[in-house]
Amino acid sequence: MTLTAGILLLSIFFILLFVGVPIAISIAGASIATMLILFPFDIAVFTSAQKMVTGLDSFALLAIPFFILSGIIMNNGGIALRLINVAKLLSGRLPGSLAHTNVMGNMLFGSISGSSVAAAAAIGGVMSPIQKKEGYDQTYSAAVNIASAPTGLLIPPSGLLIIYSLVSGGTSVAALFMAGYVPGILWGIATMVVAYVIAKKKKYLISQRIPLKEGLKVIWEAIPSLMLIVIVLGGIIAGIFTATEGAAIAVAYSLILSMVYRTFKWNQLPKMLLETVEMTAVIMLLIGTSTILSLVMSFTGIPEAISQGLLGFTDNPVVILLIMNIILLIIGTFMDITPAVLIFTPIFLPIVSSFGMDPVHFGIMVAFNLCIGNITPPVGSALFVGASVGKVKIEQVVKPLLPFYAVIIMVLMIVTFIPQVSLALPKLFGL
Repeated sequence: MTLTAGILLLSIFFILLFVGVPIAISIAGASIATMLILFPFDIAVFTSAQKMVTGLDSFALLAIPFFILSGIIMNNGGIALRLINVAKLLSGRLPGSLAHTNVMGNMLFGSISGSSVAAAAAIGGVMSPIQKKEGYDQTYSAAVNIASAPTGLLIPPSGLLIIYSLVSGGTSVAALFMAGYVPGILWGIATMVVAYVIAKKKKYLISQRIPLKEGLKVIWEAIPSLMLIVIVLGGIIAGIFTATEGAAIAVAYSLILSMVYRTFKWNQLPKMLLETVEMTAVIMLLIGTSTILSLVMSFTGIPEAISQGLLGFTDNPVVILLIMNIILLIIGTFMDITPAVLIFTPIFLPIVSSFGMDPVHFGIMVAFNLCIGNITPPVGSALFVGASVGKVKIEQVVKPLLPFYAVIIMVLMIVTFIPQVSLALPKLFGL
């Protein structure tokens, strides 16, 4: 019976996805239909509703709407241009300096906004016309912007890592935040290396040297924006406040900063709050329905079957991690990041725990994999936004993206098989 129910669960889920049903509804529909097979109607419905409510009853989840609102305020608060100026100052003497500015801008702005789409739109929207004016190929500019957009999902503060913390059974958010720094920076450096090689080959110009006085002014203007990361992460790591409280502080700080910059208008606030509610509702619905899915999968024995299948196929951790990476890379091409984390973490985490992999290390590996899916067809949201702001077609930008994909996957292998890349900073800070 459980085997039949498991097959039914997966069949309904993928059929609903294939016909275009939203993923949260696909998860709920498949899960409840399977519950009705396993239990009487009243028990199935009551248990599903109860599980969904208890899955959302978490103080840690309050951090998500606060970080979303903080990012939205930052997106509309004149922050992007100040960060671009800092990035230009740091990368101005390299061949293809505008491309490197784009990468560094995405790393800085993405970490503050917590969104690859926001980074691709805000930084790419500013940099693309400038690069076009300087004679850069549009597909090259778009590829650089797209390839570096997800770095902010790894560099904290990151809502994605908060979701992983919840679904993994309470992995330390502070440890995950610190663990994301080096992988996220390595991703950015890898894209800059490829951008450098291509720029050198195409002989793109080096930006003019910025005078010392002007450079100091640029840094001074950007310090308040960058202090958001210092305040939020410093407070969380020092134990002064929780991740949720840190998210609330981020909202207050970004609001005050936007008013200081005189880029915030009070009549914009209702629209910002509505956008926050819409994005939060989608994420919460996914989390709620995924808790039902986790319950049903435990009844059907799917995680245990997958675990036994993998461990029966090989007991070599290297091979198991390679298989998991391949599966997650494929999943990321057609499934959004949040549901993929919610679905596959409970399946894979017990397997890696059986051979001693740290849950913090595993969380960064999962996040890194799924971030790659954010820039790959057919459903990579950052890919579509980056192509749109760069004014190129998807099919035009995929080929220029190939060398970037190659180096990013090389970094993924480093993150996967060298635990200290993720764990060195958390251990240094006693997390």
